[in-house]
Amino acid sequence: MKNMQIKHTQKGFTLIELMIVVAIIGILAAVAIPAYQDYIARSQATEAATLLGGLKTPISEYYLSNGAVPTIAQLGSITDDGEYVRSITFDGTDDYVATFKGAGSVSAKLAGQSMTLTFVTTDSSFTWSCSMPTEIAPKNC
Repeated sequence: MKNMQIKHTQKGFTLIELMIVVAIIGILAAVAIPAYQDYIARSQATEAATLLGGLKTPISEYYLSNGAVPTIAQLGSITDDGEYVRSITFDGTDDYVATFKGAGSVSAKLAGQSMTLTFVTTDSSFTWSCSMPTEIAPKNC
């Protein structure tokens, strides 16, 4: 019988190749996770802008009809809370404040923050202000 030499080919990956892949995945995750958390917080923050924006027409109509800035109760049946917004309150002057729920219900960066819609009586316009960090604040802040 003839001696046959069997050629063995490598199958699978070496340890160094696997370690390189794990390192690359780790670097990508380190960049992607904070960006994703800001994206989630920003999307949660838009709920307050939506709820407060829905008050613009009733506030304007009430002011034009009665000559005074309305309270929340005077606006009728409005949505004054949401999945991420704990409540919308009126401060007694011209400000309507949406306050976010606590940590666990919303993003940690958004917990306890607020967004304010101010009715400017001199020209019947609205201005926005936010207490949250700018990287998660909606564009209207």
